[in-house]
Amino acid sequence: MSDDVIRIRGARQNNLRGIDLDLPLNELVVVTGVSGSGKSSLAFDTIYSEGQRRYVETFSPYARQFLDRMDKPQVDRIEGIPPAIAIDQTNTVRTSRSTVGTMTELNDHLKLLFARAALLFCRSCGREVRKDDAESIYAALAREPAVGRVAARVLVTFTVTVPANFSRDEVEKFLTRQGYTRIHARDEKRIEVIQDRLAWKPNNRARLIEALETALKIGNGRVTVRVVGDGGRERAPALAALPPSMAVAEERAFKFSAQRHCAHCDLDYAEPVPNSFSFNSPVGACETCRGFGRTIGIDYRLVIPDESKSLAGGAIKPWQTKSNKECQDDLMRYAKQRGVPVDVPWRDLTPEQRAWVIEGEGSWRQRKWYGVQRFFAWLESKAYKMHVRVLLSKYRSYDACPACGGARLKPESLLWRLGSLDDARTVIAPEQRFRTRDAAALAALPG
Repeated sequence: MSDDVIRIRGARQNNLRGIDLDLPLNELVVVTGVSGSGKSSLAFDTIYSEGQRRYVETFSPYARQFLDRMDKPQVDRIEGIPPAIAIDQTNTVRTSRSTVGTMTELNDHLKLLFARAALLFCRSCGREVRKDDAESIYAALAREPAVGRVAARVLVTFTVTVPANFSRDEVEKFLTRQGYTRIHARDEKRIEVIQDRLAWKPNNRARLIEALETALKIGNGRVTVRVVGDGGRERAPALAALPPSMAVAEERAFKFSAQRHCAHCDLDYAEPVPNSFSFNSPVGACETCRGFGRTIGIDYRLVIPDESKSLAGGAIKPWQTKSNKECQDDLMRYAKQRGVPVDVPWRDLTPEQRAWVIEGEGSWRQRKWYGVQRFFAWLESKAYKMHVRVLLSKYRSYDACPACGGARLKPESLLWRLGSLDDARTVIAPEQRFRTRDAAALAALPG
């Protein structure tokens, strides 16, 4: 059996007459013909029916009773057929958000898959954000070369925030009564308390696990493990007054959290739900484009279609009419005051001069140059008039949403990734926002 074709032999379904056919896989195949020639019999009643029937047969007898069973088509044999999906040619309810994934209900499964199996990565530092416990923290420390040294010593610390109605001394006295007398660092708002200090040895594993569990409990699910170099001791009282960011060079700090929280950046994240990955739900849809993936706005390529024209020669197209001639006159007057040349092509103006023409300096009421942007903003306020809407439509276009990049989901939902850790760790500078490796191809998948 060949793996690159669907081999059909002796298809006799409905009005087919013993057709033998090889269809290539991973190719777009179009079936055409006159009415009654057997197009639907081949595509739906033979190929799709057999592919779906074989797929359903892979389930247990209990599960098959809840699934639609397809009749076996009249055909001698079909080889190399994968599970199939068919979209009927019916008048289904469709919107501009509809995709193949939503119409076939594949997105329902993908939403659940992302909510249960995806990994979260911090929007700021790019580290994986996961819920840690004492066992997972110990395993993570064991993988660190700096910790694995026999002579390494570790400090298990947790941070206590000083309440607004208490002083730092009062909080320290309370900690002393609880048995916590060693302070690693302090400032006016926070106190980093040492839970335990011990050498990294196999026989100290139980003690370290216990210290981590206690520190997580008292530290509201957050703990810091500091690796101290050979012969390292607790910090001197003078150093104890320094903030943790000014720790001595011989220390390395590893922060962990038992919550959906990035301990390194101090950022909290919400727990995922299936609708977090749906562009048809307010929970997951991008707030800027409302889940459509595109936004409509003024296209300055239409406003200035010919860059060879100068400002005096009519580079700003909408101002070359009698009704908007006043704006053109204002441009000439303010440009002269500003020293912006009006007799050179638009393409030869400096970026600062172009920005001045588009963005302006202030509002018209301030008797300043208002710019092309404020002109169109003023038109938007008059959009209840038909002729204004017609004018705006000439200079509008759809662009990829600046917030989600066309992926349709909220930035928080785009931080979740499926796959291996290396495949998922992809950051786009400078915003450090995670995106899919091919946002255009995968935009419809998690909805």
